Amino acid sequence: MVRDGRLPAAVGRTACLELVFERRRGRTVVAHAYAEPPIRIGRALAIGDAAYVILACSGPGVFPGDSLRQRVRVGAGARVVLASQSALQVHPGSDGRDRREAPDVRRAVTCHEYVVGADAELHCHWDPVIPFADAALAQHFTIDIGSTSRLYWSDALLAGRASRGETWRFRELAHDLQLRVDGSLTYLERYRLAPADRQPGRRWIAGDATHMGTTLVHHPHVCAGSVEAIHLALQTCRATRAAADLVAPRVMAARLLGSSGAGFAASRRELRRQALETIFHAPELAGRK
Repeated sequence: MVRDGRLPAAVGRTACLELVFERRRGRTVVAHAYAEPPIRIGRALAIGDAAYVILACSGPGVFPGDSLRQRVRVGAGARVVLASQSALQVHPGSDGRDRREAPDVRRAVTCHEYVVGADAELHCHWDPVIPFADAALAQHFTIDIGSTSRLYWSDALLAGRASRGETWRFRELAHDLQLRVDGSLTYLERYRLAPADRQPGRRWIAGDATHMGTTLVHHPHVCAGSVEAIHLALQTCRATRAAADLVAPRVMAARLLGSSGAGFAASRRELRRQALETIFHAPELAGRK
């Protein structure tokens, strides 16, 4: 039995989530679940033989010094769909905070680790991260899959609360996304945004875009033809600039930039619909909230 070993002062500042899924009697079940507040696990629902789980943060978001960690393991043959309940808000700290403090004290840190077994399938469709003015976040995602595993991954980031005039006013955002297939690094996305040092709104960086996201797909049906079809379909979404490419055998990467929330969300939905219908042949896995 896992025990919460945090000191009282750390509750709400550090938290860990552990999820293990297994395939039993023709369907996927939650074999192990452990969550420390403010992380909360929703009830597992069935979509065919897949388990659908919504993850939530019951707190207002993350603050400097917070550390949230997730570890998810999908056993051989299991099928899992994960989604977030809402966007993750990143808050600033006190204006009087000592800038000489260690970096991880002056920013929030989130670390996600996913391991997908042989012939298993994982779908992750996350709501955007929203950094407030003067906020700082370092987020790390590591996905380890096998050559027979199947994956759909979609993350998103906003430039800030545009309606409050906070576009590109966060202090720092460091992002690291790694996909490993059979232990070999297949896709790496790493960047650090510090708007005070280099304005992302410049023409050849983000331009007028305030919403951005990455989608990764690993599947036997990913090939030049299927990726080209999805790329062309994305060009019909006028509210975003988007592209999809075959970056490795069986691996598609798509990037989206948008200047409106509604248009960006519609493009993400269209990309997911195209992938589920043409690659996974399982449109029902779009899930619901």
